[in-house]
Amino acid sequence: MNFVLIAAALIFLVILFTLFVRSKDLPPAVSDSPVQHLETRKAAIYENLRDLQFEYRVGKLSDDDYQRTKKEMQAELAAVLGEIDSIQQAKAAPVPQTSRKPKAEAGSVCPHCGSKFDKPLKFCGECGKAMAETA
Repeated sequence: MNFVLIAAALIFLVILFTLFVRSKDLPPAVSDSPVQHLETRKAAIYENLRDLQFEYRVGKLSDDDYQRTKKEMQAELAAVLGEIDSIQQAKAAPVPQTSRKPKAEAGSVCPHCGSKFDKPLKFCGECGKAMAETA
């Protein structure tokens, strides 16, 4: 009787251990690039095209079947390449600028003549006076 209880408890603990996996024991998630699945698909299509050409040369396919299947695969390849290009162009597109005016930094507007400059200066480039007013 004791043997049965010990065996049942051991089986229960093994099942409990396997069902409750701690999150720290899991491997980190692999972060795929947005085009990774498309690159994999592109490679598979190229391989299928090579296999198709081999089978045609061996004589397993007729001319009509070969041409039809080849055009279908090339159309699918063109769609995949188009998606890859659109994703890469979206990444490379510059972020649009906001239309807000940048705040004038201290020393970029002359307090005497009102001249504006791109960067802060110690002395005005127009009137020559000190940009920071001394108190």
